Amino acid sequence: MSNAWIATGLSPMAASLKGSSILAIAARVRELVAGGREVCNLTIGDFDPQEYPIPAALMQGVIAAYEQGYTNYPPANGIAPLRQAIARLYKKRLGIDISPDDVTVSSGARPILFAAYRCLVGPGDKVVYATPSWNNNHYCQITDARATALAVDVETGFFPRLDAFAPHLRDARLFFINSPLNPSGTMIRGDVLAELCDSIVAENERRKAANEKPLFLIYDQIYWMLAFGELDHVDPIGVDRRMADYTIYVDGISKSFAATGLRLGWGVSPPPVCKAMNALLGHIGAWAPHPEQFATANLLQDDAAVDEYVNWIRREASDRLAIIYRRVEAIRAAGVPVRALEPQGAIYLSVEFNLLGYRHGDKVLSSTTDIGAFLLDAAGVAAVPFDAFGADHAGPWFRLSVGAVSRETLERAFDRIEAAIAGLQRP
Repeated sequence: MSNAWIATGLSPMAASLKGSSILAIAARVRELVAGGREVCNLTIGDFDPQEYPIPAALMQGVIAAYEQGYTNYPPANGIAPLRQAIARLYKKRLGIDISPDDVTVSSGARPILFAAYRCLVGPGDKVVYATPSWNNNHYCQITDARATALAVDVETGFFPRLDAFAPHLRDARLFFINSPLNPSGTMIRGDVLAELCDSIVAENERRKAANEKPLFLIYDQIYWMLAFGELDHVDPIGVDRRMADYTIYVDGISKSFAATGLRLGWGVSPPPVCKAMNALLGHIGAWAPHPEQFATANLLQDDAAVDEYVNWIRREASDRLAIIYRRVEAIRAAGVPVRALEPQGAIYLSVEFNLLGYRHGDKVLSSTTDIGAFLLDAAGVAAVPFDAFGADHAGPWFRLSVGAVSRETLERAFDRIEAAIAGLQRP
């Protein structure tokens, strides 16, 4: 039977949905490793448990919950002790008051993003986000939304300012911000976020008087505990309490506690939105595993354990990011057109390998794809170009992730990069 004919039965959305462009890089990495090459894979937004084990209290809590028989369905919106622990976490560490009733627990953060889009956006509704950005283009396609991508660059830390959002205040349904930002590892400044929030509140006051639908902000802060450097993490309600009516937080344990495989995330949203998201995710069955919910509830209420682990993982991630920054700066000092942004947060560093026009053997590097292939084939280092995150305008910037590598692996990788670049012919 013809697969092409079977494919005609797919919905228009499914037929046109594209997979991750990062997977093509991953396939090439597997080929090289299978051939015996040492590859430093800096493409993975994940953690190697050998480098970043989850908190001992979390591990022990999951095991204990299984042993106690918590293997049945949890409540669709999350167990009460966990939702209470999340509200307590936000009060203690962010200084904001939320109700446990406004928390939706899910199997990781992605279902929260999907549910927020599905519950807030209808066909043709306008969604505004900046590029580089993770997956907003796909969520817009899934919901048949009208995607409006704002091209931002290194001068603003890859964050949009109010003047970029302002032309869309009147007709947008949804704004999206992620801080610390995947892929750049940069963080939004408090004054920039405060200006935007003030404008959202003012626009919603106008809309309420005109009986128009409100404008919402999805604020993805899944990396917020992994903030270091000069900037502090800020959030919408923290900078403007009025934003409680218009903000949907996306959060979870995946990044702050290196627990990507435990699949536990949550959203915090205004009551009508929360009710709709609970109903949607209840139909999908996208709840987090029962034992992981009990273990996370206990962990989040253990302030000493949280402090100890978060301080440790920040140090581990920031040390590795500092290695990349130091090595890139050394290459730049030698006259090569490369540069990096100082580490701010998450597990990512933005690095510009401006090797366009350089010659590698018989090939002139004429695109970010060429540069990425050169780094992988000549130096055994895999990195993701920003154009994989919708930022074709950004030039040869790359995301380098340190979640799955050791310090020693990074040093060897940059030894190889230095040697490979030294073998290039300058334009």
